[in-house]
Amino acid sequence: MIRKSTLTVTAASAALAFGLSACGGDMGDDAEDANTGGTEETEENGMENGQEENGGDEAAANFGPGCEEVPEEGEGSFDGMAEEPVATAASNNPLLSTLTEAVEEADLVDTLNSAEDVTVFAPTDDAFDAVPDEDLDALMQDQEQLTEVLTYHVVEGVQEPADLEEGTFTSLQGENVTTEGSGEDFTVDGEAQVVCGNVQTANANVYIIDSVLMPGEGEEGAEDEGAEDTQ
Repeated sequence: MIRKSTLTVTAASAALAFGLSACGGDMGDDAEDANTGGTEETEENGMENGQEENGGDEAAANFGPGCEEVPEEGEGSFDGMAEEPVATAASNNPLLSTLTEAVEEADLVDTLNSAEDVTVFAPTDDAFDAVPDEDLDALMQDQEQLTEVLTYHVVEGVQEPADLEEGTFTSLQGENVTTEGSGEDFTVDGEAQVVCGNVQTANANVYIIDSVLMPGEGEEGAEDEGAEDTQ
């Protein structure tokens, strides 16, 4: 059994956002003044709307040091990923090549691409590299266990950063995943650090993390171990 403690790695490197008409007046200078006033008022209102939109975009912005490694253009960019369902989007992201391989090995591409409104905690390549080769090879060859691990990284609902401040979410695997933090500093199951958050895809919100999560070792696993210790 692979323990989560062997999977944690410090992040070394490592948003989808979807007038006024001028009143008639006398001809001449008065009409020109009225039209000018209308134009100024329209521009002022447009500026206010732009500020509101920018504020919304800022609230939904990507965050974290790992975001610097996401391409600025193309299919693997934030804009490119936003156009594709989550498994396809992840396959275009250079930080997630091992995760993509694992999803293919577990035959979960269609399952993830067809899921509606989910959040994915996606381990980086560095996170998988921290797993001993022998353990990772065994996991990749055990489709049942691999499916358990991967579906534990997917939780119901499109969770925004504010939802992660003190969150408990049901995973597709069935157990709960917990999150905590604030601002741009969030952890998952108390150990995995979000290194690039709020990455939008066509059907999911993605938080790229620096550790591979393991079922049974989150909040519920800790409670179970505590219960065993008291017996």
